[in-house]
Amino acid sequence: MANLFDSANYPNREPEVIIAGDFISWKRDDFVSDYDPASYALSYSARKDGAGSTSIAITASESSTSYFVEVGSSTTASYTIGDYRWQAYITRSSDSERVLVDEGIWEVVSNYASATDDPASFAKTMVDNLETTLKDLSTRLTTSYSIADRSNTLARMEDVRNQLVFYRAEYKREIMKQRAINGQPTGNNVLVRFGRLRGETALNYSGDIYK
Repeated sequence: MANLFDSANYPNREPEVIIAGDFISWKRDDFVSDYDPASYALSYSARKDGAGSTSIAITASESSTSYFVEVGSSTTASYTIGDYRWQAYITRSSDSERVLVDEGIWEVVSNYASATDDPASFAKTMVDNLETTLKDLSTRLTTSYSIADRSNTLARMEDVRNQLVFYRAEYKREIMKQRAINGQPTGNNVLVRFGRLRGETALNYSGDIYK
């Protein structure tokens, strides 16, 4: 793995995820050809979904070949957890006129070293809750003697099962995505067996697939 504190290894795009309390950095070499760093400045403004007054402001540094951003751990530690919609601006130094050059979304997440909140995703939380609900409904079904109550319980169980199938699939996709990011097998193998002519050797193929 490259040294992420070395500016030569800074990613060429903004991060999708920011871990509160971690050093973050990136660069935008692609702006330099149109906006000479000697005459322009790059800055970012972000606001949290559902809480517009919660914001993040970042000013990039410049070199002759790039705009680059460095935000220290002590600064990101103060970021409120949640999704932020950010915009990037180029400002002309001569008169402070500004244009929008890019935008996107940051997800600020907890730092496990200091956070005390449950790190489970929404999908994982829903799987746990629905499994508990299904177990409770199953117990109610075995102890109920009312036809109407049993009918209502069965209908509710069917609804819970359908939701459980959906959220289990969502959670599985989360796991597969993270494993793919980490360069690990996704656990979603496709086995293919090709037919063979007489005298030929059978060929098997196994490969990882993920979306």
